[in-house]
Amino acid sequence: MKSRRLGACKAGLVLAFGGAALLASTVAGVARADVAIPFTRTTLPNGMVVILHEDHAVPTVVVNVSYNVGSRFEVTRRTGFAHLFEHLMFMGTRRAPTKAFDAWMEASGGWNNAWTSQDRTDYYDVGPPTALDLLVWLEADRLRDLGPLMTLEKLDAQREVVRNERRQTSENTPYGKVELRMPELMYGAEHPYHHPVIGSHADLEAATVDDVKEFFAKHYDPANASIVIAGDIDPKHAKDLVDRWFGSIPSRGAAPDPGAPGFSDTKTTLTSVVRETLEDDVELPKVVMAWQSPKHFGPGDAELDILSAALATGKASRLYKALVYEQKVAQTVSATQESSVLGSRFTVDVIARPGVPLEKLEAAIDKELEKVRKAAISDEELDRAKNLIETQFVVRLEGVRERASLLNMYQAEVKDPGFAPKDLERYRRATKEQIKSAAETYLVPNARVILRVVPKAKKAAAPGGKK
Repeated sequence: MKSRRLGACKAGLVLAFGGAALLASTVAGVARADVAIPFTRTTLPNGMVVILHEDHAVPTVVVNVSYNVGSRFEVTRRTGFAHLFEHLMFMGTRRAPTKAFDAWMEASGGWNNAWTSQDRTDYYDVGPPTALDLLVWLEADRLRDLGPLMTLEKLDAQREVVRNERRQTSENTPYGKVELRMPELMYGAEHPYHHPVIGSHADLEAATVDDVKEFFAKHYDPANASIVIAGDIDPKHAKDLVDRWFGSIPSRGAAPDPGAPGFSDTKTTLTSVVRETLEDDVELPKVVMAWQSPKHFGPGDAELDILSAALATGKASRLYKALVYEQKVAQTVSATQESSVLGSRFTVDVIARPGVPLEKLEAAIDKELEKVRKAAISDEELDRAKNLIETQFVVRLEGVRERASLLNMYQAEVKDPGFAPKDLERYRRATKEQIKSAAETYLVPNARVILRVVPKAKKAAAPGGKK
């Protein structure tokens, strides 16, 4: 089963509790790391962007193909198509029949996966240098022919896989319903982020072969894609492979980006507190607070990343110390700036301790958030959060697969594969005052979603002791 990613691919944040402080200490007091990723970039006549990154440190090659299509490109009553196609792309062509894609790649020592977000879909293949020719050919083959050769049998097979994934990862996972409901509460029906990436059962069931072929023809085009080939490669040979297999694929032109007419990520569209309570098969209740926040790489995005680390990463963080350790009203806490292209979501997520009323838990959360709106975080908190972020940023760059992913993310979002140093510099230059300003501007108490998840009410026992 292919993986699914909700939200944008970010270069840093947030380390798990275990080892976070130790890793952060490797950055503090050390000269700033050079995070530049060497690359070359060209564009094929059909519009496909080709990015090459040569690194012979380990005998591994990565082929990463990113398509500028995510759930926000879907139309009403046809949600879930971007994620459905992430699965359909493995269903075979005339030259590489169903199951051959994985089988041939694994026989060559390679493996693959993919993910879908609101903004784009990313496919990546990893293998030894001897597998490069096969990896490139397989990716080009399915881009050329998979859509026109779609059949009802293939669609039905993956439609059911995706519906089962929705059940397993959201509907039948503790607290998983939050990710299905939160987008609908955060944004109006006219906004492209209104529906979850995985779509709805009704829309998936209603999809026809013609719908799927139309979606492929519109979005799976060389001009709507970029390919990164990274690792232990000969750049000339890699470029020749791309020219040979991708260069001959005709282009219909990149699909227009519908954006979000009338929406600005600098001003929330929420005008009040939106409340809802969900029942779920859980033991402990949870409170999730969410705000609309700045888009990825926009002013305030990095500052809110830093604030989320200061609030909820590690036992010294604000929310952990106050709610878990001192007041003992929370079991777990987390805070995240979930960044996307059109706008982001800042979320505070807290599981209550047994017996704690959710009103009391909400009041405790609000008290801590009011503090960061009224006064800047301390120098120690700022340094700790920055060290955590920079450490994870640098650690991520150690892997060639992650470097390939970042090159394609930067190309897709800022049209500059070499953006890594500028990305990290956003965090390095952020000040306490800027973080406080971002909290004041975006984490307002009267424009947010508060979603409670509570245990399902137990059914009363029937006479005779039967349920």
